[in-house]
Amino acid sequence: MGQPDTQNEGESTGEDETPPGDSKDLGELDAAGETSPGDASNDSVPQDLDPTTLSSAEQPKEEDGETPEPEETIPENLFYDYEKIRSQPYITPDSGIPNNVLQLLHSFGYDCTRRANLHLLDDQTLLYVAGTACVILALKPQGQRYLRSSSGGGVGAIAVHPSKKYFAVAEKGHKPNIIIYEFPSLRPYRILRGGTEEAYTFADFNASGTLLASVGSSPDYMLTLWDWRREKITLRSKASSQDVFQVTFSPENEKQLTTCGTGHIKFWKMAHTFTGLKLQGELGRFGKTALTDIEGYVELPDGKVISGSEWGNMLLWEGGLIKVELCRKGRRPCHNGPINQFVLDEGELITIGTDGYVRVWDFETVDTADAADDTGLLEMEPMNELLVGKHVNLRFMVKVMDPDSPLWFAQDANGAIWKLDLSFSNITQDPERLFSFHSGNITALDASPSTHLMASTSLDRSVRIYDFVGKNPLAEMRFRQGGTCLVWAPRMVNPKGGLFAAGFEDGVVRILEVYNPQGLRLVAGRPGSHRAEINLKQAFKPHTATVTALAYERNGEILATGSEDKTVFFFAVGDKYEPIGFVCVPGPVRELHWSPPSHEQNTLLVLCKNGCAVQIPAPAAEKRDPAVSYEITDLRLQYFRFCSIRSKIEREEDLARRREVKEKKRQEMEARLKHQKGADLTEEDLQQETGDEEEPLPPLYVPEEPSPVLCGFYASPGEFWLSLGGYDSGFLYLCKFDENQAADPITRRDEPRSALPIENAAHNPIHKVHFSSSKQLLFCGMQDGAIRVYPLQANDPSLHSMQGYWSLGVHDNQYGHVQAICCSYDNQYLVTCGADSNIFTFSILSMEDIERDLKEKKTKVPSPRRDLEGEKPAEDIDDPNAYSIENAKQKRQYDLMVKAAEVKKDNKRRTLESLRNEFRVLLRKNSELPTHMQLSRAEFEMDHRIREEMERRTSERIRTVMKELAWDQERHSLALKKLQARFRDNVEFDTVRVRGINSDHQVSTYRLLSLNEKPYRVKGTQGKRRLTRHELYPKEPEATKDGHELAIAERAAAEGKEASIPVQKQKWPGKHKAGSRLERMRKIMEKTETAKSKISQRKKEWEELYKKKPNDDYEDPQDLLAIKNAKENMGDFKLKTAADYTVPEHLRINAERKRNELAMLEDTIHERKSAMNLAILALRDFKADTIKEIQKLTEEVKLTQSRLEPTKRLAVPPVPRMLPDEVPENKFRYDSETLQRFQLEQENKSKRPLKEEAFGGFGGFGGETNTALNEGETRSLPSSRSTRGGSAACGSAQEEEKSELEKEIARIDEIRNMYEQQNLIKKINELVSNFDAELRILRHEKLKLDVEMKMADLRHVTLFEELLLLKEFEKREDILQERVSDRVSEKEDMKAKSEEYLQQLEAKKREITNLQEQETALHSTFQSSLGENNKFAGFLTKVFKKKIKRTKKKEIPGAEEEEEESEDDSDEESTWESDEDESGSEEGVFDDSICPDNCDPALFEKTLRLRERRLDIEDSLTEEKKVADNLKKEYDALAKKVKVVDVSLSIAEKELDAFQREKQQKLNELHVVVPLKLHQVDHTVNGEIPGDLSQALVFSHHSLDGLQRRIEELQREKLEQRELYRQAREQHKQLIRDRKEMESQIRKLQEKCRQQMMMKFGRLVDLESLQTLSVNVNLEELKIKSLETGQKMDKEVAEWEAKVMEKKRELMGVTREQTRKLEKMNELLMEQKALEEKLDARQTCAGEEFRGPRSADIRGRNKLLHMVQIQAKEIGNLKEEISLLSKKGGSILPPAHPPVPRSSGTVA
Repeated sequence: MGQPDTQNEGESTGEDETPPGDSKDLGELDAAGETSPGDASNDSVPQDLDPTTLSSAEQPKEEDGETPEPEETIPENLFYDYEKIRSQPYITPDSGIPNNVLQLLHSFGYDCTRRANLHLLDDQTLLYVAGTACVILALKPQGQRYLRSSSGGGVGAIAVHPSKKYFAVAEKGHKPNIIIYEFPSLRPYRILRGGTEEAYTFADFNASGTLLASVGSSPDYMLTLWDWRREKITLRSKASSQDVFQVTFSPENEKQLTTCGTGHIKFWKMAHTFTGLKLQGELGRFGKTALTDIEGYVELPDGKVISGSEWGNMLLWEGGLIKVELCRKGRRPCHNGPINQFVLDEGELITIGTDGYVRVWDFETVDTADAADDTGLLEMEPMNELLVGKHVNLRFMVKVMDPDSPLWFAQDANGAIWKLDLSFSNITQDPERLFSFHSGNITALDASPSTHLMASTSLDRSVRIYDFVGKNPLAEMRFRQGGTCLVWAPRMVNPKGGLFAAGFEDGVVRILEVYNPQGLRLVAGRPGSHRAEINLKQAFKPHTATVTALAYERNGEILATGSEDKTVFFFAVGDKYEPIGFVCVPGPVRELHWSPPSHEQNTLLVLCKNGCAVQIPAPAAEKRDPAVSYEITDLRLQYFRFCSIRSKIEREEDLARRREVKEKKRQEMEARLKHQKGADLTEEDLQQETGDEEEPLPPLYVPEEPSPVLCGFYASPGEFWLSLGGYDSGFLYLCKFDENQAADPITRRDEPRSALPIENAAHNPIHKVHFSSSKQLLFCGMQDGAIRVYPLQANDPSLHSMQGYWSLGVHDNQYGHVQAICCSYDNQYLVTCGADSNIFTFSILSMEDIERDLKEKKTKVPSPRRDLEGEKPAEDIDDPNAYSIENAKQKRQYDLMVKAAEVKKDNKRRTLESLRNEFRVLLRKNSELPTHMQLSRAEFEMDHRIREEMERRTSERIRTVMKELAWDQERHSLALKKLQARFRDNVEFDTVRVRGINSDHQVSTYRLLSLNEKPYRVKGTQGKRRLTRHELYPKEPEATKDGHELAIAERAAAEGKEASIPVQKQKWPGKHKAGSRLERMRKIMEKTETAKSKISQRKKEWEELYKKKPNDDYEDPQDLLAIKNAKENMGDFKLKTAADYTVPEHLRINAERKRNELAMLEDTIHERKSAMNLAILALRDFKADTIKEIQKLTEEVKLTQSRLEPTKRLAVPPVPRMLPDEVPENKFRYDSETLQRFQLEQENKSKRPLKEEAFGGFGGFGGETNTALNEGETRSLPSSRSTRGGSAACGSAQEEEKSELEKEIARIDEIRNMYEQQNLIKKINELVSNFDAELRILRHEKLKLDVEMKMADLRHVTLFEELLLLKEFEKREDILQERVSDRVSEKEDMKAKSEEYLQQLEAKKREITNLQEQETALHSTFQSSLGENNKFAGFLTKVFKKKIKRTKKKEIPGAEEEEEESEDDSDEESTWESDEDESGSEEGVFDDSICPDNCDPALFEKTLRLRERRLDIEDSLTEEKKVADNLKKEYDALAKKVKVVDVSLSIAEKELDAFQREKQQKLNELHVVVPLKLHQVDHTVNGEIPGDLSQALVFSHHSLDGLQRRIEELQREKLEQRELYRQAREQHKQLIRDRKEMESQIRKLQEKCRQQMMMKFGRLVDLESLQTLSVNVNLEELKIKSLETGQKMDKEVAEWEAKVMEKKRELMGVTREQTRKLEKMNELLMEQKALEEKLDARQTCAGEEFRGPRSADIRGRNKLLHMVQIQAKEIGNLKEEISLLSKKGGSILPPAHPPVPRSSGTVA
């Protein structure tokens, strides 16, 4: 068979015209039918067997009940032909294009961002996907082999068999295949078909290798399990509705799988159902954890699954839920980024992440991990870790086949393949990077114009050089930003072909040169083994956005750069690239194309992404240094804005199609008409025949925004071709610049001249085009990654020869659109790059020529320049925010303007300063003049308008400054508010210290925070808590009581309904003739109803009495409560520390109750402290009032002392003042003066940091005020002394002049003043003493409160510890309590349902009884209707009892199913049905639809009606019994369920009790501080307090006194209970005697009653039935009806008798008339006889027939006599019936014989 060659993947054996999406001869076998050497024979493999036939037997079909044929097994030695199944290039039919236009040489790329794109076939062979092929990479020696996909599309996933003997290639495309290849022969072994619609995303073998799991992409996301050896689908199911990343089998249980993807993880298992084996998936529920995409996971041996997350933590899944989230210490993530892979290796868990780390975790810790708190997190550290390298993004790892080897191969998503040593020992090797590639989208690629080198760049910030003939990467250079475009300099710029330009994301363009370093001198730090190096020659930044296009002018003199900033910059090419200028274009630049040398004018074609094209004449290639800007404005630009013509093209095609169809119809019509009418046809005939209306043409559609331009190129001067995407894809449009360029470029609408349709490109447009140097080959890169080659004729700019093409899928068909395509300088090779990170090189020659060229020559790397070694390295632009050339120019201009403005400002300032100095001199001179000669300040004002203008400007500047500072002001105010909210708003009371005046005592407030700031205070949760068992159980008696009341009410309603039925039946109709009978019946019924009511009332009384009768095991509830109370409070008093202590229900505590208790304690503490704080604040206010009063008294003292001599003045007590700590709120009161003083103080502190240390505190806010006050007081002292001294001197002078009287008056005043002085000072001292006394009292109260608060704090600590402990138990307690509550509620619900079913059952029983009574009454009615001696009674009974099939009314659900139940159930039959029906059926079949002869039709009809009623009643009875049976079954089932729930409830209660005991034991372990005094300790040993009080019990005096009192109470209660017991025994004996007497009396009365019944009735009768015996209402109704019928019949009989008498009279008259006639006839006969006798003599024997009477008369007479007899008999029968009806009731049957038919001759 054909094997894939080592390097020549692209060889083909012949022409193949199959399109790329099809696979020709996919099922053909290897022609030789090869087998492995170990096979016994080849005869078992049929040579003509088609594998598609084998694989089509995936699902055996059963049609028409036929058994499926046995499946054909595929032989083990069956292989496919690779050359037949691989995709071949598509060639246009009849184009003559050879099949080997392009042949794959090498792949330089690696799709490193693809999931799991690295596999190991053996220790030296790697397998990965590259575009539409799989690359088998040999490490030693290095070489590549390729396997193309069979569909021509990409490859979705690959998987390697556990044995490494096979590997699976899952493809992309429409209905893609999975091909199983054998390794190392690479022969296709199996082909799996029909697993998904568009593409596979992942595949995996199970551990044994028997099954293969695959998952598809959008739209079906189908998960398929394959029996791949038989090419058969085993199971399949839709995996998800979002992208699925991975699917794997469980390593331990192959019936379990796991899938993960976007925002989900799903756990699958193969389950056996009644329809067969099914895939059942359970979606993982994230719960409290945020939703995340899951990239990697692994299933643990015990069934748990460990997965990653986007934030880098590990999630442990169990039972479809997250059990715990694992992180590192300090809540750090396990990896900084998503975890891409988990591996279980030798009992260790290995994780790799996007951060480049490989970490090893302890498997046991992970497997047994559990959440430690409510956060669900568990912290742990890895055992080992390995950092592969910086900027490494590990994607996937595979281990070498040797189990003892620690080597792994790793896939780096940043473009590398690593070899890792994970032994983590002292000899561990460093990570080794085996291969380096581009990562992500390769944005640009170009080939050297002089040698077989190519350069590429990508968004991974690297530029690489390749030798595409030698198949080696040569050099790599990295930068700070990603590369976006690249172009190689032409030969005229660099003849060696080693210079190229690259554009980057930040707008920088770098000129790079590649050279061979072997020509340079080897220096330190430079490796000498590289074949090529890249050197930065120059870097400049012409743009502010991404550079998207570069192009050298055809002569190499100008370099044009285009960018997304809508500019095109030109540079003069030389040793240094100098800027020429830039031109603005109407859109982001897509491509730049210079006009070819064949064009006369040198122009640049600029293609913009928004559908615009601009043609720019080439500027002069010289350096410009403009004064203002680099923008070139003197170039004449030509614009073209694309306007879609696709709608017109489609309309023209539609019109052409319609014309063709119309012409065809016209020809057919003309032929048909010629055949019908002959050769003479007119145009009118054709128009009449073709008069159908045509459909309207579709409207023209032009998109508002042009479609995006993908690529283009020049056609001829002024004309160019465009390829567009979107709506206008599928064509190449020939466009031309219009001469009229007056319109705005943005609003122009230019239509192309023509459009060239591209085959199969409507949804697959051309992305890149490239011409060979001869212009005879056009290479096109398509959106789906395919390459097309169009042969062209020479000099064909209009592309008329662009017809047939050669196409081959190269890059990935979903995301691998071609980014660049170009030929080598000698047109022998073609290179392409795509968005799928792949670079492919193709040969345009045959493989023989290629091998010859490889042997003859190698790629020559350009030698370095001579001055390169001594040249200074070029300065690179690393800052992405650096100025562009134009921005730098603008910045320089702006800096020059600013500098000039500053110089001008300085000049103005100097001028102003000189004028100010002159004005100061004038002011000084003016002040030196005499006063009368001085000028006032107003006179200096030359013009008031100047001052006003200056003031106006000043105010405007102030407003401007206010506006400028508004943001800072608002920011600072918000910061102040936040500080206040953080530190002040939650403070309810600050610390206020009130000090004594003459004592050192002081008292301070408590610093209190608002209660609502406590984080654990939970309010309003009581209503949300589940009810406990203690709260649920008291509701049970109420529910039972409600149920009983409901049942009693329903029974009462039912009895009322039944009692009302006879009342309704009393209203039976009657007439006045039956009045006495009705009256008598009414009285009898009233009496009967009275007796019934009495009996019913008596029964109810008995029922109530029996209900009150206690059961044998009845216990008084009061006694039960007393016993329960005694058990809880008396007898064996168990301590909480006892092992068997059971926590009572009402004493059980939980976290919520403890929170409430803690909150209540805090509220109490807060209230007590608040009250004390208020008292202290009131004391402070009292001190402030006291100080004011002392100040007032001090003023009076000073006034009084001013009138006394200094020697007689007493010392005035100092006036106390409020200290800063007494008014702390003053710290937060400030004004502008305070702020300014604070600012000055801060400035002084900054200048002299050590000067103000003595003040401390808050600087100017507190200390300065006091200092100023002290200074003020100090300053005031000398003046007071001087005043006093002055007054004393004056007083001594005046005393010498006073008289005796004046002296006496002065002495009296002195005495008064001294008294006032002493009194005032005494008052001051009293005020001070009173305040100090109040302070001491309050201080004493606060000390006592401090003790209480300290106890409360200890209590608070205890409660908080209990709360923390209870919070640990809260989750379990909630679960257990919820379980108990659920069981209790479930039990209550079942009891309610049981009561409901019981009530419904009783109602149904009453309905059944009612129906049975109706049935009995109906039977009685039927028997009554028959009457006595009815000869048709048997027949009518059979008719009445006959069972007929009727269509049931579907009123009850499930009635149709109930019809099929057995008819042998005797309970379903009527109570009165007997064996007569069966015996009657044996006599023969009778017709019940025809009334027999002589049977009363009315009775027959009535029988039929009664039968219908009977059947209705039977149906209703049957349905009711079925409903009752169902209710009974449901009731029984509920009873069983109640028992089960009771058991589970008891178990749950036991678990809850055990949990409460455990919780109580844990609470007992907490230490509680109880301060005791020595006199409170009663536990002594030998009269001394022991050192160990652990065995002592802390008991309150109240409880101890209560226990001692309880001993005395128990003794008294014991005596009382003994007395009660004795009295109860006596009462019990008396009751037994009374019962025996009553039983004997009952027996006597029963015997007496029996004797009376025998005497009266002769037998024993039921007295209740006798009392309630009443008239039979039905019978009475029938009697009345019979009476009415008798009356009616009597009337009819009377009428008939009158008619009979009349008829008799008429008969008598007729008889008389007949008699008269007979007499007359007799006379006539006699006369005739006489005449005859006379004639006898004359004639002989004539008239013999007239001798007797006429026979007709005789017959008429006999009939009349017979009729009279019949009528008489009927009259007799009627009289007998009338007499019978008058004697007894019952229906009267008609006569047994039918009426006599009347003939026409009967006399009426």
